[in-house]
Amino acid sequence: MRLKKSNILLLAVTLGFLIFFSCKELFTYHATDHVRVNVRKEEVQRTPPAKNKPILIQWPKCQQNISAAKISGFETVPKNIQDFLFYRHCRHFPMLLDLPDKCGGAENSAEVFLLLVIKSAPMNYERREVLRKTWAKERVHNRVWIRRIFITGTSGVGFEKDRLNAGLKLEQHEYNDILQWDFEESFFNLTLKQTLFLEWMDRNCPDARFHLNGDDDVFAHTDNMVEYLQGLKDNDGSKQLFTGHLITGKGPIRLAGSKYFVPIQVQESETYPSYCGGGGYLLSGYTARVIYNMSESIDIHPIDDVYMGMCLAKAGLGPSSHMGFRTAGLHIPSKKMDQYDPCHYKDILLVHRLMPVQVYFMWHKIHDPNLKCRMKKISNIKQKFL
Repeated sequence: MRLKKSNILLLAVTLGFLIFFSCKELFTYHATDHVRVNVRKEEVQRTPPAKNKPILIQWPKCQQNISAAKISGFETVPKNIQDFLFYRHCRHFPMLLDLPDKCGGAENSAEVFLLLVIKSAPMNYERREVLRKTWAKERVHNRVWIRRIFITGTSGVGFEKDRLNAGLKLEQHEYNDILQWDFEESFFNLTLKQTLFLEWMDRNCPDARFHLNGDDDVFAHTDNMVEYLQGLKDNDGSKQLFTGHLITGKGPIRLAGSKYFVPIQVQESETYPSYCGGGGYLLSGYTARVIYNMSESIDIHPIDDVYMGMCLAKAGLGPSSHMGFRTAGLHIPSKKMDQYDPCHYKDILLVHRLMPVQVYFMWHKIHDPNLKCRMKKISNIKQKFL
């Protein structure tokens, strides 16, 4: 039987794709997996890829604390808060995806200048893809390393949960940038996600100089962040730093319909310590270790940025304000001005709540060599932040 020309063409294209992807597996070279910066010598060096295998720590399933139901008024609070109280004591969960060599091993982790720790839900694939191609791209900037980690839990049940976990495994195979634990992804579990990351950091990346802790829907000008951090006086990450959009004089929201509702069954006090908006903030490696140590003796609080403030306060430290962080959004003084004019974003550090397409557009526009703005250069306004 003679084959039609269209069938022959389809067969040839299919065969070509099979050959292409087979060769890709053999010859693809990921430079960021093989290049390491020697910070002391300030030069880029090539070293062999790490050989360690992922260490997936298996903790026993955390049991419900049924005594929480005896708390006065327990039956009057919403189910998500009841669940939080039932499992508030749980600190350890099995790891599903690990990155033991992300920082080159614990002994070499000081070579990571800025570690991007990005909170992401399993279904947020599009956001992660855009960040990998824009501000969270692993690279050397100003002769220092920027590294990237997404931290996540699990979502869905049954087939949906299996499908999302399988998708994350595919991303991990391609990008090697996901930490996942077997706990339910939810707003009230963001603090748990933070403490689990700090435990991982203490084990695998204790000496990274600085961290950016942020959400996957922010626009972060990581080039500016590196330059700001390099300009700090007498702080190479070994001293206190915790800075962002400073929030002071606040307390628990008692309105039951609010996303941030915290009833007295969770916290009796009417005040919060000072903290930085959780959309994104910068901290030193020293401060990250302090927070980790303090967290081991402080009950989990459902609002993650507030919890960071609690840990700082217990250590006798506090956050500072940085005008470059806009976690409440970017304020444009006139409606006649374009909210997404890249000149508004060129000299900031972080803006919260942008769609992936907006992040992609803005990152490329601010790096356009032909972009002209009537604004002060970052080298001038930087002095306001130091």
